[in-house]
Amino acid sequence: MIRKPSHRRRPEARPEEILEAALAVFVEQGFATARVEDIARRAGLSKGALYLYFPSKEAMLNALVEQSAGALARSVEQHVAHSAAVDPEAALRGLLRILITAMSSPKISAAPRLMLTEAHRFPELAAFYREHVLDVMRRSVSALLAAAVEKGVFRKVDTDAFMRVMIGPGIVHMVLTTIFELKPEKLTDPGDLADAIADIVLYGLIPRQESLPS
Repeated sequence: MIRKPSHRRRPEARPEEILEAALAVFVEQGFATARVEDIARRAGLSKGALYLYFPSKEAMLNALVEQSAGALARSVEQHVAHSAAVDPEAALRGLLRILITAMSSPKISAAPRLMLTEAHRFPELAAFYREHVLDVMRRSVSALLAAAVEKGVFRKVDTDAFMRVMIGPGIVHMVLTTIFELKPEKLTDPGDLADAIADIVLYGLIPRQESLPS
């Protein structure tokens, strides 16, 4: 009797499976109380086999950050590099669309949510997140502001204040929708919400006077 070869997962697919298992366990149990053996069990591996791919649960969380928030930061960086010098206003709107759309995805926002709750207890994780996400975002919005000021489109403002204005809406949107389930009543499309936020950033809240007919 000829036995059919049993199905084996490709080795290159296992890191992805481990990270999916780690994310699920971190979300359910919290990072501090999550156990490597629980992650291994969820991934269908032994604890020893899991360590062949990731030496610690900190390494798994760092990989999750790189996979989601890190990739998002690099996407913003590429967007600004290609569009800021051409049309700063369009670049600003596009940046906000990228952020709001990403933060509307529970899968993408899972790692940032974990960092918000765990970073204060694990300074090395906070340092990793800052280097691979926040510092990249800061460079991007700084480049956007510099290009806009050079073209005379924006006035010169403090870079750190501008960074908080640009990144803040994404974080707030993530917290409101994923933690408190307070979703927009009308602007249900992330792109529409991003455009509305961009309008407030660009034009403020004070009513603009209509130009008088000549």
